[in-house]
Amino acid sequence: MQIEESIKGWGQLSSDEIADTPVRPLNRSSFAMRIILLILSVLTIYALSTIDYNSVDIKKAVSDTLSNFKTMFLQPYSHRFSLPDAFYGVVVTMGLAFLTTLFGGIIALFLGLLAAQNLGLKQVANIIKVFVAFIRAVPTILWVLIFAVSAGLGSAAAVIGMTFHSVSYLTKAYSESFEDLDRSVIEALMASGANWWQIVFQAVIPSSVTYLLSWTFLRFEINFANAVAMGAAAGAAGIGFDLFMASGFYFDLREVGLITYFILAFAMALESLSTNMKGRLRKRI
Repeated sequence: MQIEESIKGWGQLSSDEIADTPVRPLNRSSFAMRIILLILSVLTIYALSTIDYNSVDIKKAVSDTLSNFKTMFLQPYSHRFSLPDAFYGVVVTMGLAFLTTLFGGIIALFLGLLAAQNLGLKQVANIIKVFVAFIRAVPTILWVLIFAVSAGLGSAAAVIGMTFHSVSYLTKAYSESFEDLDRSVIEALMASGANWWQIVFQAVIPSSVTYLLSWTFLRFEINFANAVAMGAAAGAAGIGFDLFMASGFYFDLREVGLITYFILAFAMALESLSTNMKGRLRKRI
């Protein structure tokens, strides 16, 4: 009986608290977000309603898809290139990803320091954040094609375009990592007479090095996937170009399956390597 009364009292108290809670009015950002979601929902419903579903044979589509997957993943084979050739193609793709991540990380580290509001001028930080947000809004493939106009199709355009997008991604990640630092540590160093560079190298970077490496490894994995796509779209060589030729020019599903297995194996190896390195770094720190 006492338990039932306590449960009733708790429920009554909760309902009173909910009733007494003031309702917050919509601000501009929340209102704009709801309008955008409403517009996207309406456009999605309209697009789905315009599809002619009568012309689609669902059973045949499912059957053909399962047959293609069976050929790709259960019968992988290639008569065009050997396993060393495939390994070399994956290494070239990893080289593209490594270069773009290295160049992007170095440039983004400097821009991230300027974009952090607790380390510099808010006006400069806002300008940099708006600029990198605009770059991130454009897909990587478009930046590669834009630079291909001047540099030509190939690895040079792929590296420049992927680096351009990597800088925008890592600048946002690095600046947010710097902004999460304890403000009292920075103020203590400033009170002791430390200059900006001393604050950066003695407090900011050592305190956020694990986050920086985590974001950098994540971007490296993204760049590896982008390098595979750039090998087909921009002629950047590597395993992506072989995948493009196998799926388009030669149309050999067994070769596509073999290349896919190589890409998955290297992607899993990258994930394992990044996890082990981050774990060892955390133990040392």
